[in-house]
Amino acid sequence: MIAARTEADVIDAVLSARARNRTLEILGAGTKRNYGRPMSCDDVLNGSGLRGVVAYEPAELILTVSPGTPVAEIVALLAEKNQRLGFEPADWGSLLGAATNATIGGVLSADVNGSAAIRYGRARDSLLGFRAVNGLGEAYKAGGKVVKNVTGFDLPKLMCGAMGTLGVLTEVTLRVYPKPPQSAVLIVRDVNVEEGLRALRHVWQSPLEATGLAYVPASALLAHMGYIGEGAAFVRLEGEHEPLKEKMAALLQIAPRAQEIETSNLFAAIASGVALAGKDRDVWRVSVPQSEAASILRQMESPLFNADWAGGALWIGLEAGGNGAKLRALCEAAGGYATLVKSDEETRQRVAPFTPEPPVRRALTKSVKAAFDPQNIFNPGRMWKTV
Repeated sequence: MIAARTEADVIDAVLSARARNRTLEILGAGTKRNYGRPMSCDDVLNGSGLRGVVAYEPAELILTVSPGTPVAEIVALLAEKNQRLGFEPADWGSLLGAATNATIGGVLSADVNGSAAIRYGRARDSLLGFRAVNGLGEAYKAGGKVVKNVTGFDLPKLMCGAMGTLGVLTEVTLRVYPKPPQSAVLIVRDVNVEEGLRALRHVWQSPLEATGLAYVPASALLAHMGYIGEGAAFVRLEGEHEPLKEKMAALLQIAPRAQEIETSNLFAAIASGVALAGKDRDVWRVSVPQSEAASILRQMESPLFNADWAGGALWIGLEAGGNGAKLRALCEAAGGYATLVKSDEETRQRVAPFTPEPPVRRALTKSVKAAFDPQNIFNPGRMWKTV
């Protein structure tokens, strides 16, 4: 394993790999090492030593950090100034059988978003700029350190979700948001999936600016909340004391049966897929139009699921090795896609974890990969069999 603590270390590692024609697995804390296709790389480049705050400008809502910095440390730092990461990064460690100490670089590379992304946008919307090392061993920067930056190509969005296949991040600049002083979670009990998601869509379309809109069927996740009947819809509202009271009153006009509950980590649990962790099933994450979510869930007939983003993001547990093709077909017909997040190694070799690309897009992907990593050094095969 090659340990990198500076950008110079990363450059040296890449130049050495090029000279010796060796491949590199790009690793941070390893919380998502079992996500994507299994790889067999010659060496491991561990960037968890690239950590720490480079610059923090609370008044400008800008934070620059090294990619190996744990998300928990960033969240704690921002909380001291009553600020937050808008996309509320989720930690998939428990779901994937790993530690729960995700780094910001890993979260961005996998485009892992939490419940508040429905209000503030996804990780790709918060990444303003970055520094990285490409497959030629060249350090470069993209984007900027201001919110409005329109020069050049929008490479930060390209890097989010690339799973480390395009280069090694060495610095990231993020937009942060003020953290509301108060938060309230309300529940509508005993509603089926159609009723629950319909109510959540109404809230999403309202001016309440909810930061959490989730539906959960009867499951162990809710056992401590008492009676929920067939399932429950959850709404998180935030703000100053008086405006928050007004929001809660307005919510009752949309969902008269809503009741406030005490909970501190419900939305974190939903966004992390923890309710599906430890199950002997494949776990899929689905992105579809909110209006299509209930239909897909009913057709899949899986009792094990969570719905976030008012149905726009679904966690679905299926029997190992089964019905993935059906789920993908339903999502494609609805204008969405399905990603296999958790499964055994054999299944991840056989079933493409990421949605197969049509020929035109596939050609574009190959040309982008060739431009950033012409020798296919970084995480070869992580996303598709050939690149």
